[in-house]
Amino acid sequence: MDRPRPFARRPLAALLTATALAATGTTALAPAARAADADLARNGGFEAGLDGWSCTAGAIVNAPVHSGTSALKATPSGADNARCSQTVTVKPDSQYTLSGHVRGAYVHLGASGTGTTDVSTWTQSAPDWQQLTTTFRTGPATTRVTIHTHGWYGTGAYHADDISLTGPGGETGQPPAPPTGLTAGTVTSTSVALSWSPVAGATGYAVYRDGIRVRTVTGTSATLTGLSPSTAYAFQVAAVNDAGESARSATVTATTTAPDSGGGDSGLPPHALVGYLHATFANGSGYTRLADVPDSWDVIDLAFGEPTTATSGDIRFDRCPASECPGVESDVEFKAAIKAKQAAGKKVLISIGGANGQVQLTTAAARDTFVSSVSKIIDEYGLDGLDVDFEGHSLSLNADDTDFRNPKTPVIVHLISALKTLKAKYGDDFVLTMAPETFFVQLGYQYYGTGKWGGQDPRAGAYLPVIHALRDDLTLLHVQDYNSGPIMGLDNQYHSMGGADFHIAMTDMLLTGFPVAGDANNVFPPLRADQIAIGMPATTHAGNGHVPPAEVTKALDCLTKRTNCGSYATHGTWPALRGLMTWSINWDRFGGWEFQRTFDGYFG
Repeated sequence: MDRPRPFARRPLAALLTATALAATGTTALAPAARAADADLARNGGFEAGLDGWSCTAGAIVNAPVHSGTSALKATPSGADNARCSQTVTVKPDSQYTLSGHVRGAYVHLGASGTGTTDVSTWTQSAPDWQQLTTTFRTGPATTRVTIHTHGWYGTGAYHADDISLTGPGGETGQPPAPPTGLTAGTVTSTSVALSWSPVAGATGYAVYRDGIRVRTVTGTSATLTGLSPSTAYAFQVAAVNDAGESARSATVTATTTAPDSGGGDSGLPPHALVGYLHATFANGSGYTRLADVPDSWDVIDLAFGEPTTATSGDIRFDRCPASECPGVESDVEFKAAIKAKQAAGKKVLISIGGANGQVQLTTAAARDTFVSSVSKIIDEYGLDGLDVDFEGHSLSLNADDTDFRNPKTPVIVHLISALKTLKAKYGDDFVLTMAPETFFVQLGYQYYGTGKWGGQDPRAGAYLPVIHALRDDLTLLHVQDYNSGPIMGLDNQYHSMGGADFHIAMTDMLLTGFPVAGDANNVFPPLRADQIAIGMPATTHAGNGHVPPAEVTKALDCLTKRTNCGSYATHGTWPALRGLMTWSINWDRFGGWEFQRTFDGYFG
């Protein structure tokens, strides 16, 4: 368990080079529009929210505004300049004027894909509304141009309003008609097959699940996978062409079947309590013997197996010595306690990594050593499986690794291979769990690796390819909803630790799925509800983000019953949610077993 990590920040000094770009297209005064010209920007006054705009960190505000009742407010971070953009249909070899009103420090307005010289104009400081204007001419074959506004990395929020692109309109045609005949075909516990009638003039189709665009296809059918068992979903489809997207079709609902035996369920109860047991070290929580762990704990993760060096792949499990952990049991007693827990229906796993156990499988040799050394620990102690708790710099993505479905980075590829090998070796009953931090999972909604333009932390979202590749073998995913910075949820609002809303928003993302790095055509599919446990600190001493029992109950009520919800609206109801995970059993004992009693009181 570890601390959150800041993004890599681009130096502000690099901004000053933007004056050269601005000089290529900025004019002091826009020329008068010709009679045939029109304003081609869609929703340039933001009166219809963000309709027509794609924003990495934008929101609509009612004050301040330049005109009307709404304006854009976008907030850059250390790794994101809060870009908002839209693509507009234009005529080749034609003159255009781009204009907009802005407030804030370091605000840019520009156009790209012009076919000639892309342009940008900016202001270093606009304490009140200031108009920015630039002109460009399209190339002889240019029919689409992207207009955009953005701030600068880590310099604070900016506002924009009344953005216009004036010039001759392109040949846009008309969006296609809405599809008809949407039908749900084969339904399993984790998938629904959809089909619909073709639409004249459509070049593709956008598929919506519970109001969220989750897939774009060129044909007239799609099978949505990664759904939760015994869950009702609502589906729609829209037709797409160069002129835009049609209205959505009539809604079709389908309920997935009951869960099957796949996914490494391995005999867990319907709702499980997961906890880490300090087996190799002591801290202020005190040592707890395995035999003294109460029966409420269904999965016990022995913390931690650690590598001899970061890149060796050689994992060792060295139990805490008596000099550090008074009262520690002997190996014989420890192994007997494991067997007793298993006889009572509990699962005992070795957890690999932790804050101090950086594991980087950079080579095939390290991968093979990882498999053999982990197997040796499992066999020696007769364990039920493995928990992957890679933190710090264990996982990161190479700059050219942009598709979570087809990873290229060696440390990612070798870890996936190693886990699949272990699963195949021990069979269907092998319990495989993962405990990533939010930085490596939910942050992937905004950022993935170094990003299209570079400069981001390469670890952002780096667990996503591992989770996706192992989703059919994964027993439990319990993300650490603690020691985390603010994370943007599917409502495009930032959520912070300390209350039920954070756990609701973070869990909803896993159960709903989300576009990776904001790309609607690159969606991380949802996991099953029975694969998810919510990770929380047991006490205020255990980690940042502890919440009292009442907030734990609120989160469970909202996710399993859709009651007692706060400001975040979930995209479904998941009574099959597996349960809770905590760091740690030792800290819960230190705190009078409050976390355990909360779980027992809720699930019985």
